[in-house]
Amino acid sequence: MNDYLPFEWIAAYRFLREGRTQSLFIICGAAIGVAVIVFMSALLDGMQANLFRRVLSSQPHIVLERPKQVARRLFPMQPERPILATIQKPSQRLSSIDQWQKIRTAMQVRSEILAVSPAVTGPAFALRGDASAAVSLIGVEPEQYLKIVALNEKMVAGRFRLTNTDILIGTELAADLGVQTSDKLRIATASGGNLTLTIAGIFDLGSRGANQRNVYVLLSTAQNLTNMIGGVSTIDLKVADPFSAEDIARSIADETGLDALSWIKTNNQFFLGLNAQKYTSQMIRLFVGLSVAAGIASVLVVSVVQRSKEIGILRAMGGSRGQIMRVFLIQGAVVGLLGSVLGSVMATILVSVWRMLAKNPDGTPMFPLTVSLSLFVLAAIVATLTGLLAAVMPALRASRLEPVEAIRG
Repeated sequence: MNDYLPFEWIAAYRFLREGRTQSLFIICGAAIGVAVIVFMSALLDGMQANLFRRVLSSQPHIVLERPKQVARRLFPMQPERPILATIQKPSQRLSSIDQWQKIRTAMQVRSEILAVSPAVTGPAFALRGDASAAVSLIGVEPEQYLKIVALNEKMVAGRFRLTNTDILIGTELAADLGVQTSDKLRIATASGGNLTLTIAGIFDLGSRGANQRNVYVLLSTAQNLTNMIGGVSTIDLKVADPFSAEDIARSIADETGLDALSWIKTNNQFFLGLNAQKYTSQMIRLFVGLSVAAGIASVLVVSVVQRSKEIGILRAMGGSRGQIMRVFLIQGAVVGLLGSVLGSVMATILVSVWRMLAKNPDGTPMFPLTVSLSLFVLAAIVATLTGLLAAVMPALRASRLEPVEAIRG
């Protein structure tokens, strides 16, 4: 087989084989680095997906609503006149978005938006005998809203059903009022709306506040209760890339003149935490990669010193500087590639151990953790390039050795 290999590959193979102990240690070092990087990447992806599922699965990515009402001066301010009164902010009244059907159509044709759902939201009271609770009334079109929030997957009692006489409530509200499915619940609003509805299902959104506050009814039912016939107070949106929601929201606000609130703005601390986690992980991966590169470079430098006589003989026999340089570059690339293969195997084992150990008290997995094939391929490419770059300095040093001085040692 050696007859068909170039000179550089034969020399690189023999150098690695003769220093097999050194080669084995540096390959294991590269493998540990690759395993850490692959496992951390899979862990970070799994954690982010789990956080997104818990936080964003119960709310739209962007909410469009009318701008806040502001009080305006009846006369312009004059610098020479003292200010005798302050302007008080007016209370915000529940009102419909102007020409909301036109805005909905405009949102549906935007490529970055996956789903559009008009809604009526407003304060109300839930009454059951002598018990009462302040709630947030949400009227939706079921088919459209399920594309944004999979409410049907969060039912813990009853079933997802919304007709003109149905209502869906959260687990905390059901416990506070002492009700269950098929019981009657009276909803009253500040506009004079009053309607008794049947509890069709009880949901769990994973948030105590949402489970205690949110109640869902049909859009037309909410319109009747809030005296907003034919109108909607918000338009909920789901976008393809949640991390670009704020940029999309600004674009929509400029285009429509509406207030566009993205999940990034309403969950700012959560978003900052995700970014901090991402940057921290990237820094750790960077330093692990640098340590692997330093290890490969140090071993190859030692190899150049140990094999200076062999390098001198090869140069004396007609080996060019470029050939000698390629010998060590090939060694670095091979070490990186073999390290990535072994590291991928180690990472797979780590993921399997994590799945067995990281479980909730009820025995269910803490969160799904998978390693995609693309991550293995990327790790192999990065590790090979790291080994190649780490071998540049030793390769340059070897190529600059003069044959006579190298043979003399």
